Amino acid sequence: MEEPTTREFEMSLSDGASDDDMPLTLPPEDSHSGSIRKGCDPFAQTQRSKLQHRRARINQQINKEMRMRAGAENLFRATTNNKVKETVALELSFVNSNLQLLKEELEELNSNMEVYQTDSEAINVPMIPLGLKETKEVDFTVSIQDFICEHYGEDSSLYDKEINELMELRQAMRTPSRNQAGLELLMEYYNQMYYLDQRFFPLHRNLGVHFHWYDSLTGVPSCQHTLAFEKGSVLFNIGALYTQIGARQDRSATAGIDKAIDAFQRAAGAFNYLKENFSNAPSLDMSNPSLCMLVRLMVAQVQECVFERITLTTLDTHFTSQLHLAQEAARVSDVYLLVQQTMTQPLMKDYVPFSWASMVQVKSEHFRALSHYYAAVAHCNHMLSAEEEEGEDSEEAEKAFLQFYINVPAGPKLSQVLRDPEKRRKLGTLSSGKAHLRRAVIRHEEAMRVHSLCKILRKMDILQDVLSLTHKRSLDKYSELDREDDFDETAEAPEIQSHTHQKPDITPPNFSTVQVTDIFQKLGPLSVFCARARWGPIRVICLQRGEGGLGLTLRGDSPVLVAGVVPGGCAAEAGLREGDYIVAIDKQDCKWAKHGEVVNMLKSCSDRRVELSVVTLHSHESQVERRAIMLSHCSDKENTRQHLLGGGKGQSSASLLNWNRKKKREGSGVTKRLGSTFSLSFGSIRDAEAMY
Repeated sequence: MEEPTTREFEMSLSDGASDDDMPLTLPPEDSHSGSIRKGCDPFAQTQRSKLQHRRARINQQINKEMRMRAGAENLFRATTNNKVKETVALELSFVNSNLQLLKEELEELNSNMEVYQTDSEAINVPMIPLGLKETKEVDFTVSIQDFICEHYGEDSSLYDKEINELMELRQAMRTPSRNQAGLELLMEYYNQMYYLDQRFFPLHRNLGVHFHWYDSLTGVPSCQHTLAFEKGSVLFNIGALYTQIGARQDRSATAGIDKAIDAFQRAAGAFNYLKENFSNAPSLDMSNPSLCMLVRLMVAQVQECVFERITLTTLDTHFTSQLHLAQEAARVSDVYLLVQQTMTQPLMKDYVPFSWASMVQVKSEHFRALSHYYAAVAHCNHMLSAEEEEGEDSEEAEKAFLQFYINVPAGPKLSQVLRDPEKRRKLGTLSSGKAHLRRAVIRHEEAMRVHSLCKILRKMDILQDVLSLTHKRSLDKYSELDREDDFDETAEAPEIQSHTHQKPDITPPNFSTVQVTDIFQKLGPLSVFCARARWGPIRVICLQRGEGGLGLTLRGDSPVLVAGVVPGGCAAEAGLREGDYIVAIDKQDCKWAKHGEVVNMLKSCSDRRVELSVVTLHSHESQVERRAIMLSHCSDKENTRQHLLGGGKGQSSASLLNWNRKKKREGSGVTKRLGSTFSLSFGSIRDAEAMY
């Protein structure tokens, strides 16, 4: 039996947010009905959908085998019968074998990079994309209906449309399209979870909904009832979808390279954001080491794209230009070497697919070979002529040469070498050029050797073509130099100092680009009608205007607050109390009504009895209240980084991850008064307090 993870997925908190950071909630009449974004057709027979279907099927089989293994292990520990132990041990061996086969099959699917690559005929090294996390369907119906009846005291059948809209949105985000629309769909659901959290997930208990997600690489299932797990998994899929979008770009032109750079930087930002804001991950793919590895992998792929763009835009064959290309290639090699080291860490070594580790090692060797090749080209074919040696070009070349190696080679200055034709020839053919080409050929051969050891990489024809072409190019150049009559000993090529002219950026997700409206806003303004608040049952007050008026003072908007009651007046005798919120007048809902609208409704009933429906907001009790007060001193890191989801231009950010908002001690803060009631400070309310 699959059990929820004991230690819940959490979100880290930080100080600095305020009540102003809450998303804008529009009145119900201003909202749209339903999401305009839809997921892919789950029955479409595309290559990518077939791959996702196979992943889903394997995930379900892995889940079944793991449940069987858990049951068998429990029986093995519980029984004292030796025959039963032998039978169970045999069954466990069989189940473990099945699990290993399924995981190998899933690893092969996860390593299927060609499905996500571009259809262009250009020959480029393939990128490593990440498959989406799979999830089971979730039925919110019963849980939300029960909560609306119990907590909000309303007829839950009135919210069937909203519940269906939420479930349709979640179903759609399971199959996002591989483009901007798919990203917006995931972000829309992610943003909508802020409202879902505030409306239906109180601090002291869970809603009773379990979220099932499968590990992206191993297919191992995880189950939790916290909405943080759902948010983290959707955020992971946002990053994964960016990797797929980046991998499919046509990198034969600068426009496609720029799109790939942007996508991989945003993928790195999503994974880094997840790493910094979530903890206690129930699955390895969202653990800190895994996310750190993914961030570094995305940064490496950005650096590779930067090198490809510089290669395309470098049209001249100047000495310094070729040195810059060599240093850019060395930089790509260095960042992939860092990724390789991360993948060999104890926790990651057995988790990362072998094809990924092999591809990263191949790229590290391949780009190191390219750096030596471009260094050789600079020395062999692009030495400055006697006319070019003088002036600023000569100084620039010497400066670039001095910064080119980690350790500057011993010998005469470059300016002296360039003025001597014989020394210049030796520098190009033997001392440096030939030595760099020899290093390039060795590195190319190592890349091809590592490539040949991985069955999955051997199937990638485009990778084989890239490695073969670059190896042949270096070998031909080396053979050309080797034919020259020279008896000087070939020196060892020094290590090249890596350098880049464009460092990758880690772009955090900008959720404000997708504005959403609270699906359940009919429940009322979130500032009052939320899961964290507690109030008494709705009371119906019948008022008849007397000679002195109704005898009450109103303040604020949405909902309007009864700020005062005249002792002995009509309102006081009818049972109206200070601190009550007016939610309906003559059964007409006015939770979202402005101050003036409520006043007009009361004035229109001046010649007859008026029926007010009111609620009194109460404080939390004992432990729950203390916990809320303690949490009110902190807020999610996301508060400092996001803009209002539904707000207008220039508004402040909103938290999508916070469990409890930091309460201001001044201005709009919540202050305790009159024993068990709350009253809001309305320093920012434009409508003045008025008596009626």
